[in-house]
Amino acid sequence: MMETLQHGGPILWSLLLLSFISLALFLSKLFELHRAQIDTRDFLTGLYNVLRRGNTVEAVSNCEDTEGPVAQLVRAALLKIDDPPEEIAKAIQQAGISEIPRLEHRLNLLATLGKVAPMLGLLGTVLSMMGALQDMHAQAPLAHSGDLAGHLWHALLSTAAGLAIAIPIYAAYNLLVSRIESLVMDMEFAASDVLAFLHSNRALFSKD
Repeated sequence: MMETLQHGGPILWSLLLLSFISLALFLSKLFELHRAQIDTRDFLTGLYNVLRRGNTVEAVSNCEDTEGPVAQLVRAALLKIDDPPEEIAKAIQQAGISEIPRLEHRLNLLATLGKVAPMLGLLGTVLSMMGALQDMHAQAPLAHSGDLAGHLWHALLSTAAGLAIAIPIYAAYNLLVSRIESLVMDMEFAASDVLAFLHSNRALFSKD
């Protein structure tokens, strides 16, 4: 392995570094999304029980103690609980606008690394082929195929390494995208459900 990297030159070392960075990004983002994922229905059910007792402060506190964007959307709604439904919906929308970029943070970087990897591999291939042509020119007319085998090996190795790194990065990226889409669906469900609950139980929170 080390011998291959040494003979592969800076391109293979760059690809190895890129793979480690991508892995670190993927694992940190996956852990972040895992923490943000909660059982939305159970969370809302428990929160509604607290609200039915008229304890809005405790409900807001529960939202603050809960990880994830769903809790933040509900918290935004509860902070506007005495306002008209339009204001509550606006607060939820604004909270969603601020939460979604947090979910997508650094995701574009992972996608970029996945696109750069095969391009780096292609660059390594081109450079190796250029080296082979230079050797052919220098040794002409006595160039032998064995003299060019090393260049061809490095050329194919660079392409294979770029693809071998890009494919799992692409799969990891799509896995994260699917997790984010699942969270967004939870946010949409929570937003509509809490609005319906506050509307149907408005008498509980009226100051009149």
